[in-house]
Amino acid sequence: MAKASSFFTTEEQAKILSSVKEAEKETSGEIRVHIETSCSGDVLDRAAWIFGKLGMNKTALRNGVLFYLAVTDRKFAIIGDAGINAKVPGDFWDKAKEMMLENFKARKFTEGLSKGILMAGEQLQTHFPHQADDVNELPDEISFDKPTEE
Repeated sequence: MAKASSFFTTEEQAKILSSVKEAEKETSGEIRVHIETSCSGDVLDRAAWIFGKLGMNKTALRNGVLFYLAVTDRKFAIIGDAGINAKVPGDFWDKAKEMMLENFKARKFTEGLSKGILMAGEQLQTHFPHQADDVNELPDEISFDKPTEE
């Protein structure tokens, strides 16, 4: 069974982080990537729970986006906060998921995830352009496995 923390090589993780930084460069939006070894329940419910645990619902403009992957169960989800969800086209998240799934089926996990991140970044840049007083509200690094449940 592949562990979340070793699913991507160090080089692949660096590429994913580079995509996050590129996507966030011209926006006030926040993008996080969370990878778990497994997800036994509904992937959207789990991703929404992780979204809250990572504090992504606390950004000033509610414009956080989470990319969630459960590697052994081959599940993934994209969760956008209320601010970005109100702005993107209705089918945007489905199109992003379809593009990612095509890459994942071809075992191009890094490429699929990076492209999805950049797609989200384009929407964030369009609807939440970078302002002079913007601060990076959330860490950019990839988080792994289960946050401590309280």
